[in-house]
Amino acid sequence: MNFILILSGLALALSGRFAAPEKPSADRKLVWADEFDKTGLPDPAKWKYDVGGHGFGNNELQYYLGPRRENARVENGLLIIEARKEKHENRDYTSAKLITKGLGEWKYGRIDVRAKLPKGRGTWPAIWMLSAKTPLKWPLDGEIDIMEHVGFNEDQIHGTIHTQAYNHTKHTEKTGIRKVPGATQGFHVYSIDWNAEKIDFLIDNETYFTITKQETGSRYEQWPLDQPFYLILNVAVGGNWGGQKGIDDAIWPQRLEVDYVRVFE
Repeated sequence: MNFILILSGLALALSGRFAAPEKPSADRKLVWADEFDKTGLPDPAKWKYDVGGHGFGNNELQYYLGPRRENARVENGLLIIEARKEKHENRDYTSAKLITKGLGEWKYGRIDVRAKLPKGRGTWPAIWMLSAKTPLKWPLDGEIDIMEHVGFNEDQIHGTIHTQAYNHTKHTEKTGIRKVPGATQGFHVYSIDWNAEKIDFLIDNETYFTITKQETGSRYEQWPLDQPFYLILNVAVGGNWGGQKGIDDAIWPQRLEVDYVRVFE
């Protein structure tokens, strides 16, 4: 009898853990979304490409290419960003980095991204945001990492802000870590809920980290987060963090699969 009760409790726990997260509160207005329901290249009205193979400040090993189905496409209701082991110019890997700059920029709000992460040593996917300022001064103008993951640490998800005062080059970044067993095996909703005083970081609608302006200080070099930011989706290969334990050359190609992106007021 006790064994049956234990099994019943486990079933309830699992059903709660893997149930679809509740929507943000009913008073939130959906202001931007991509449901990825049209097969082909990503919607050019919503996404641009950051192109290049210069390491992007992290000694990354991929070359980010522009519109190319092998690296970025919509199929079966999903956005696929695929990192591939293939030479392009000065790099041995290709990938894609999609951005909404000039097409979707937001100051505050709730952002939900339902995604399944790539797997394997050397992968470094990210769902993140940068200031829409031009020219951008990093880290002065700020960075919000909604989700970062490195393949050599498969069950850990990171949510982070970087500013002039708090950033990884000084080892002072403000970050939260959540263990998500099997993070690469299924879809999860990665979110921030951002206002003038704080940012909550959530996975499957559960807050695991909160950073406040009161904690950081309100000067621009401490909290430059009261301005429009744009969204970025990418898969990097190797680099200062993603490549710390080397790269498994047997795993490629690897894909970040995104079911939807939704931005609420």
